[in-house]
Amino acid sequence: QYSLLSYFIHHSSKSISTYWNAIRIATRNGYMVGDAGIWCDYIDLLRYFGKDTNSPKYICPADLKAEHDKYQNKVRILQEQKKRMEQMKRARENEARFRELKGKFFGLEFTDGTIVVRVLDSVEAYYDEGNALHHCVGQCEYYLKPNTLVFSARIENKRVETVELSLETFKVLQSRGLCNKNTKYHKRIMNLVHKNIALVRKRMTA
Repeated sequence: QYSLLSYFIHHSSKSISTYWNAIRIATRNGYMVGDAGIWCDYIDLLRYFGKDTNSPKYICPADLKAEHDKYQNKVRILQEQKKRMEQMKRARENEARFRELKGKFFGLEFTDGTIVVRVLDSVEAYYDEGNALHHCVGQCEYYLKPNTLVFSARIENKRVETVELSLETFKVLQSRGLCNKNTKYHKRIMNLVHKNIALVRKRMTA
C-alpha cells in the first residue's frame, strides 16, 4: 500500500491508527488503494453516515471516486438543508418586522393580460422566490430593506423575474430572472411596473 504509506508520511495531522482497521481489511481483500487522500476522506464519510467500516463492500469500492463523490454530495445536501432551516428560523423571527414594513402593500398586483406582477407578502415567499430562480432575494434579507418593495413577475403562475422597486425614487432597481439573468420579458416587466407606480403610491398614503 505505497500510496497510503506516502500519504501518512506527508500528512502528519492524519493518524494512521484511525484508518488501520480499514487498511487491514482492504489489504486482506487484495484491494490496493490508488489515491490515499480520497480513500481516507471516503472512510471518514462512511463513519459520518454510520456505514459498516468493517465490511469489504464499503472499504473496497470498485469506483472509489464515484463512491466518494456520492457521499460528499450527501454531506453537501445535508449542510444546505441545515443552512436553509437556520435561515427560515431567522426569517420567521423577522416576520413581524416584515409585516410592519410592507403590510400596507400586501395584495397589490397588476397585469398586462399576460404578465402578472404581485408583491411578495411573506418572508417565506422571499425564500421560495429565491430558491426557484436561484438568486439571493431571500438569503440577503431583502424583506427587511425599508425603502424597497419586491414583486414576483409571473406568467401563468410561473415565476419569470423578481423585481425590486425603490420606494424613494419609484424606479425599478433590478429585475432578475433565473440565475440573475434577464429574460425576453425583461423590458416588458419593467415597463409594466413603471406604468403602475400610482398604485404603489396610493398604498403608501392609505
